[in-house]
Amino acid sequence: MGRRLMKAIVTTGNGGYEKLAYKDTPVPQISKGEVLIKVLAAGVNNTEINTRVGWYSSSVTESTNETSDEEPVIQNADGGWNKQTPFPFIQGTDCCGQVVSRADDVDINLLGKRVLIRPCIREQDFSSLDNIWLGSDFDGAFAQYVKVRASEVFPVTCNWSDAELGTIPCAYGTSENMLHRAQLRAGETVLITGASGGVGSATVQLAKRRGATVIAIAGDEKHHLVASIGADRLLSRSANLLSELGEQSVDVVVDNVAGSTFPTLLKVLKRGGKYVSSGAIAGPVVDLDMRDMYLKDITLIGTTAWDEPVFSNLIRYIEQGEIRPVLAKTYPLSAIVEAQKEFLKKEHVGKFVLIPPSEH
Repeated sequence: MGRRLMKAIVTTGNGGYEKLAYKDTPVPQISKGEVLIKVLAAGVNNTEINTRVGWYSSSVTESTNETSDEEPVIQNADGGWNKQTPFPFIQGTDCCGQVVSRADDVDINLLGKRVLIRPCIREQDFSSLDNIWLGSDFDGAFAQYVKVRASEVFPVTCNWSDAELGTIPCAYGTSENMLHRAQLRAGETVLITGASGGVGSATVQLAKRRGATVIAIAGDEKHHLVASIGADRLLSRSANLLSELGEQSVDVVVDNVAGSTFPTLLKVLKRGGKYVSSGAIAGPVVDLDMRDMYLKDITLIGTTAWDEPVFSNLIRYIEQGEIRPVLAKTYPLSAIVEAQKEFLKKEHVGKFVLIPPSEH
């Protein structure tokens, strides 16, 4: 008797949308320490597109928008987050799901629980920054079922829909990790670039939760929505930051845009300020005037590996009603190409979420 099958999106290699195959594939078989999760909702992120087109390769210098359409990067050995991408495999970094099976050594009380998966997994322990990612280094959530270490599964009790919970893991975890590393405190002023995107809109909320004053950069047509989630001041993407804010005016910059705005962001930081990033959608290669960094005692903080408190913090914020989801739209899993094309238009605020079929 053959293995049980499920529907999944299998990414077959570096390339365009033709590399996304909606097909039958075996349901994962769990091993020691693992659980099997029925996927209820899976968020759409920049990273799935970037991985498919090979944007993480050091040979790429363009913005994600320039790389992510019809002219994808050819196969690159360094095109994944940490190592060569394990094609063919199932992408999907965000997962809200239900635990349906467990290994014998896993707590039976997890069975039946609605959970979020922590997608950033420290391979050894939290004393090492070595990390692997759900849906980038091993099979992820663009499927009806996914398996993962039980240590990465977090039950959550709230009245949010599955799709709303599916907006959380990657964007909010990345954001909370940046604010945790930058040690953003109440009373500080934070400047957030790309504030209407998944990570940006999460950062607006999480920074306000910490009591900071939030200055957000977003397209003018999205200002009212970004204001509604807590931004104190809105600036357009074309704003002259030095004219609008002045030099040495903010304590922390959270920047996942980079590109040509990078030099100005260092100028608006105060002495002793902190610049933190986990992305570079406008271009990974930037101009850095070292004098702006060392003469002002600025700290540059790169973040990929999540620190231990980050994900449990998010679960607590959800359960205590301290944050809310920004769900832009849902699509059936089979419509992933339509979802990614719409995603790349950048006309939305918040997250797109894919919903797998409930039965095969």
